[in-house]
Amino acid sequence: MREAGKVLGELHERLKELVVPGVSTYEIDMKCREMIKGYGCEPNFLDYQGYPSSVCVSVNEEVVHGIPKKDRFLNEGDIVSLDTGVIYKGYHSDAARTWPVGQVDEEAIRLMEVTREAFFEGIRYAVDGGHLFDIGKAIQMYVEKNGFSVVRDLVGHGIGTHLHEAPEIPNFKPIGRGIRIQKGMTFAIEPMVNEGLYGVENTGDGWTFVTCDGKRSAHYENTILITDGEPEILSLNI
Repeated sequence: MREAGKVLGELHERLKELVVPGVSTYEIDMKCREMIKGYGCEPNFLDYQGYPSSVCVSVNEEVVHGIPKKDRFLNEGDIVSLDTGVIYKGYHSDAARTWPVGQVDEEAIRLMEVTREAFFEGIRYAVDGGHLFDIGKAIQMYVEKNGFSVVRDLVGHGIGTHLHEAPEIPNFKPIGRGIRIQKGMTFAIEPMVNEGLYGVENTGDGWTFVTCDGKRSAHYENTILITDGEPEILSLNI
């Protein structure tokens, strides 16, 4: 999983260079697929439960699972989240980043920064002996303190020999504290943060979730490993 994470961290840095005005979301997907193969890995999103692409490309009000299309082009001022993962020797990694397309407004920058920082606020509680729901509580508190809302209908998850494994990991505080976290567990923690209200809905393609109020959303995710001390972020190249 460390190797799968290392590849994914590098992949996201390369994908960032593709985020420019005028590029089609389909072109990003094709190049992502080519890069993953070049690392000797397999794209774990491609054909997962019928998903047709190797990367989810979600623009502006699209929260997650945007399907790349030949006729969908990025425009100056958009924000776009890229969510993808790889399989290396049977083990998975999963990570997402949200990037600006050219010059964006200050509120878009703040939305992306708060979403990223919410991840780091949450994983402070991803420790051996801690409680799972404390992660989401920290994420929610940080997001709402900054005037945004955190999506309730979509959650993080366990990850390992399968892309999605137990447990589900909310980005908000449910009732109770959740299971005890144990050393050796591997999670995909992924705050999804809306500029407006937290409600989302699925579109007619059966995959893409959008904000109910049409305002923008950002997404940030990494695969992490629970250790004796601080969690190890497997999919972030520092």
